[in-house]
Amino acid sequence: MSKDSSHTALLWIVAAGFFMQALDTTIVNTALPSIAHSLGVRPLEMQPVIVAYTLTMAMLTPASGWLADRFGTRRVYFTAILIFVLGSLCCANAHSLGQLVVARVLQGIGGSMLLPIGRLAVLRAVSGEAYVSALALISVSGQVGPIVGPTLGGWFVQSFSWHWIFLINVPIGAVGLFAVLRYLPRATGVRAPAFDVAGGALVSLCMIAFSLAVEVPVQSHRAAWSAGLFVLGLASALAYVPYARRRQNPLFKLALFREPNFSVGLIGNLLCRIGSSAVPFLVPLLMQLELGYTPLRSGIMMLPAAIAGALAKRWIAPLIRRFGYDTFLLVNTLIVGASIVAFALISHDTPVIVEIAVLAIFGAANSMQFAAMNSVTLKGLSHEDAGSGNSLFSMVQMLAMGLGVSVGGALVSVVADQWGSVALGFRVSFAVVGAITLASALIFRRIEETPAAVSTPVKAAAAGGR
Repeated sequence: MSKDSSHTALLWIVAAGFFMQALDTTIVNTALPSIAHSLGVRPLEMQPVIVAYTLTMAMLTPASGWLADRFGTRRVYFTAILIFVLGSLCCANAHSLGQLVVARVLQGIGGSMLLPIGRLAVLRAVSGEAYVSALALISVSGQVGPIVGPTLGGWFVQSFSWHWIFLINVPIGAVGLFAVLRYLPRATGVRAPAFDVAGGALVSLCMIAFSLAVEVPVQSHRAAWSAGLFVLGLASALAYVPYARRRQNPLFKLALFREPNFSVGLIGNLLCRIGSSAVPFLVPLLMQLELGYTPLRSGIMMLPAAIAGALAKRWIAPLIRRFGYDTFLLVNTLIVGASIVAFALISHDTPVIVEIAVLAIFGAANSMQFAAMNSVTLKGLSHEDAGSGNSLFSMVQMLAMGLGVSVGGALVSVVADQWGSVALGFRVSFAVVGAITLASALIFRRIEETPAAVSTPVKAAAAGGR
């Protein structure tokens, strides 16, 4: 096989992995009410299905690069697809919420390696000047996944059963496994430095504690449990600081935070993504539980957001060149937050065209927000810190996604239980998560603008997806 053919095959293999993971993060949302009915639980109790997946990916993402170095990219990527497919089969055969959550953890183990190792494989095989173009090509699959995911999920549920939202991964994964064996070159592992297990444990404990503090799995003494878990998470984060200072090669170097825009971007990302990550979870539930939409119709209604997001990516670089990161993120964050709050006003009397307009505005602004936040957070890191910074950044993204679902779902449940109105619960939830996103605009005001050209990093961030 020629070098060009080998590179083309690699790009298609990685694109398939991107598509499978991107599809799985969106296809589940429209099916949650049907899954809840089948498993005998309330739809508003389905947050753990999403949170378990994202939190598992967040915890294991830093280890993916070390595994690829230690055992070889080909072997680890094959294992990642295999685990993801097995997790999907387990999800389809789950008979209780607990079984489904465990199966989603298994899916998350495989999913945590698909994106970073796929990018790593492309980076090692494609020359530097062609890397951005290659990343842009494979990221198309990451954009197609969110576009077709909600509609495909609604169609499967309405025409067949919810089990097919997971079974669809089996044929895709089978093709991916064959392609990895057929086209990826064999590569032996290299002498990788020892993985920082203790540092990883502290960071993981911090993320788990913060996530559970938002959504405590017990009914009695909920406030006390939440406070205790929050203190545990904070203590784990603080304990990592002296640990990292003593260790020669910690999981995440403290020097990362000397780059001002990295610290600002990390905090801003966390806050902003809590609101934007709650929307794909809450909107299908709102449409099916309150507006009476069918799963298919609610999935189709998510198309304007996904399509507008894909189209808006071409506007990012010109807008940032004209206004700078600080002004662009300030204004665009306000648009994202306001559009989230606007979902609180949607009711039975809202014209469909207004719903579509709000979804399209949110989708376009949110897509540009992700790319701009990605770029401004990572662009100032040195070459030696880029890998570690990107891993930490990916963890924060996944953590924020889980927190958004937890916060949004918990608010709906608490308000519905206290005041007996699910509709009011949705309004309060959208208003609160929208306000959290609006608050992140204050963080982005602290960005230190640089005179360097921004077109290349922005394009790279846009190509890299979410």
